[in-house]
Amino acid sequence: MSTAHGARARARIEVTAAIKEEARRQLAVEGAAKLSLRAVARELGMASSALYRYFPSRDDLLTALIIDAYDSLGEAAETAHAAAADAGPVQRWTAVCEGVRDWALAHPHEYALIYGSPVPGYTAPRTTVPAASRVALVLIGILREAQRGPGLAGPPLPDELWPEAVRMAADLAPDLPPEVVAVMVAAWAQLFGLVGFEVFGHFHRVVEDRGTFFRHAVGELARTVGLVPSRQE
Repeated sequence: MSTAHGARARARIEVTAAIKEEARRQLAVEGAAKLSLRAVARELGMASSALYRYFPSRDDLLTALIIDAYDSLGEAAETAHAAAADAGPVQRWTAVCEGVRDWALAHPHEYALIYGSPVPGYTAPRTTVPAASRVALVLIGILREAQRGPGLAGPPLPDELWPEAVRMAADLAPDLPPEVVAVMVAAWAQLFGLVGFEVFGHFHRVVEDRGTFFRHAVGELARTVGLVPSRQE
């Protein structure tokens, strides 16, 4: 790579990062629905035509921000899991959930971008799926390890839910029992419901000791997905 080419590549990385940072600032102030490439360009002292060379449309910029947010959240979940690698399955599950909560509380506007109200006129492309799957894959990994070790106490399912449970298992985790996958999907939704209620202020004057409440709630979710506490738990 020539020196000039390397300098151009570095400059592109720096400008791209600056555009994203200004866009995140605008998200915090105006919300995703009002994100404007022209406003971002104006704040950065760029011509709109120059910014379009980095992000051809608002949706392209939104997609980049969404992928970054999902990746940051996924990294937080993976780091929390790695830190609890020697713990039992329930403790690892709880650690990952707390990692998700901690990230959301530290990044409320990015959390709102990926788990808040849909942005009018925007449809996320499939390129967002790998990043969006990272938290779920960590939780599924805990279930897989438990299945290979102490086992899972999978709950019974009503007959009418079995076809859907089998379909979800085939799509998400064919190596896990369908009843476990079904309750895992419900637990995943409940996790982000708990986090969202706290981030968006819905626990105000309802739950005061939110950390203790959250740990208890996700511990109950661990039980519903069939995780069995180890002796040290």
